[in-house]
Amino acid sequence: MANYFLLNKIKYSKNRIMIIAEACDNHFGSIEKAFKMVDLAKKSGADIIKFQHHIPDEEMLKKVPKSKNFKISLYNFLKKNALKLEDHYKLKKYCEAKKITYLCTPFSLKAAQELNKIKVCGFKIGSGEMSDHPTLKEIIKFKKPIIISTGMSVVKEINEIYKILKKSKKSIALMNCLSENPVNYRDLNLKFISKMKEMYPQASIGHSDHTNDIFSTISAVSLGAIIVEKHVTLNKNNNGPDKDVSINFEEFSKMIY
Repeated sequence: MANYFLLNKIKYSKNRIMIIAEACDNHFGSIEKAFKMVDLAKKSGADIIKFQHHIPDEEMLKKVPKSKNFKISLYNFLKKNALKLEDHYKLKKYCEAKKITYLCTPFSLKAAQELNKIKVCGFKIGSGEMSDHPTLKEIIKFKKPIIISTGMSVVKEINEIYKILKKSKKSIALMNCLSENPVNYRDLNLKFISKMKEMYPQASIGHSDHTNDIFSTISAVSLGAIIVEKHVTLNKNNNGPDKDVSINFEEFSKMIY
C-alpha cells in the first residue's frame, strides 16, 4: 500500500495529512483576490492552494445545457472570469514567496502543456477529466505527481484509470469524490475510502469534498484519507458556480485545527 504521497519534496502520510485549499474560480478573474486567497490559505494552515486553468474553447462547446443553480452558462462565466496563463505564473511565484505550494487543475491537454512550461510540481485532475485517457497519458509523460478525483465514476472506470496511472514513476493519488452540487449527504459514501485503500495499493487515497461544512472532511481523515481537498471562498454570498460547495476561510481554519 502507498504509505505516502510525495509533492514538492514533502511527504504526506497518516502522520501528515495533505490539506488542499481549492480556490477554484472563486477569485472571479481577479488576481488581487487570488493573491488574498493565497494569504488566507497560508494563514489557515493549508499545505497547498489549488487553482484551475481554463481555456474554454479547448474544453467545452459554447452551447451546452445550463446548470439550474447558475444564471449564465459555464462557458460564458469562464470566458469572463478564468485566470490567464500569466496570472498562474504570478500566483506560482507568489506562493513560493509565501511558502505554500501552488497546484493547478488543467481542463484540457493544452492547459496541462502550458502549466508544465511554468514548472508546476504536479497536477490535479478533476472528476470530469478522469476518463479522458488520451490526455491523461500525455500528462503522465511529464513525469510529475498526479492526483485524480473520481466523482461521477463507477468502480470499473476507476480500475481503468488506476491501471494507466500505475505506469507513472511518480506519486499517484486517487480522491474519493461526490460531484453533486449541492451535495446530498446520503450520497457521500465515505466508507468507500477504506475500500479504495485495499483496491488501489499503489495509490495514495484522499477525499475531495463538495459539502459546505467541515464534518465530512474530518470523517474522511478518520477513515484513512491522507489528502483532503476543500473548496474555499472569500465570501459565501458570491454567486459563482462553486457557491454551494465552498466554505469560508474561518471555517477552513477550524477544520484544520
